[in-house]
Amino acid sequence: MRMTKPATWPATMLMRRLAVLDQRIARQLRVRGRWAVGMHELVCFGLKQASACLFGGLMVALLLATWRWYPATAPLARYDFLTLAAIAIQLSLLALRLESVEEAKVILLFHVVGTLMELFKTAMGSWSYPEASLLRLGGVPLFSGFMYASIGSYIARAWRLFDFRFSRHPPFGATVSLAAAIYLNFFTHHFLPDARPLLFAALVLLFGRSWVHYRIRRVHRRMPLLLGFVLVALFIWLAENVGTYTKAWLYPAQRHGWSMVPAGKLGAWLLLMIISYVLVAAVHRQGRHGR
Repeated sequence: MRMTKPATWPATMLMRRLAVLDQRIARQLRVRGRWAVGMHELVCFGLKQASACLFGGLMVALLLATWRWYPATAPLARYDFLTLAAIAIQLSLLALRLESVEEAKVILLFHVVGTLMELFKTAMGSWSYPEASLLRLGGVPLFSGFMYASIGSYIARAWRLFDFRFSRHPPFGATVSLAAAIYLNFFTHHFLPDARPLLFAALVLLFGRSWVHYRIRRVHRRMPLLLGFVLVALFIWLAENVGTYTKAWLYPAQRHGWSMVPAGKLGAWLLLMIISYVLVAAVHRQGRHGR
């Protein structure tokens, strides 16, 4: 069957022009020595990270903007506006080819996983959503699922933009088992002993020797995969502080005045990172087998 040539989209044309500009800058900086080349690569790294964070960054920006400027008397509740805005962002990213269908699958999958956990956690009083809305399931406004989905979106986009490769990676089946145990513990620790110490030990055992190889421009560099998980969890924790500061959701200790989210939550986000990582890995694995 003859394949038709895909249309050239504005976003694709922009990426091509940026690639040409990058090569031109690289040639000019090469004569200035290794320091200039290193700074150029650092800037490229930052730009790629910003692109990978696009969905999550826009969601955090919306939390801040609606907290500061959204009118209290608006006929559309703030939470409902956030839900509709998240859907619009998702559709725009797909339409502009800034996000692939595979990445959208990850977002949808993690949206479901996150919303199910939200329903349980809010029922248990772990946190709450203080504002009224129509687009919600029980005590959970639908925009909350997109906050979880933005984590999956970041990992999926970073995987593609940095051309991730791995060495000493644990078997896929073992990572699925760990992710399932982590997800189950988010529910069962309310009734049974918390298994997090065992889960952290299993995490180190499985990923302690793993490396992720990432390409900024031409050469693949590497870092411990476990360190990557910790760094992403740190940024998620910072974003969560923005969320609670803007009263998008609140922990029990924050109902009478804002305070920073306890640093202990970093561990929970680290474990949640493993779930999202395994979901993205599953999509990539399915894509390879489908070729």
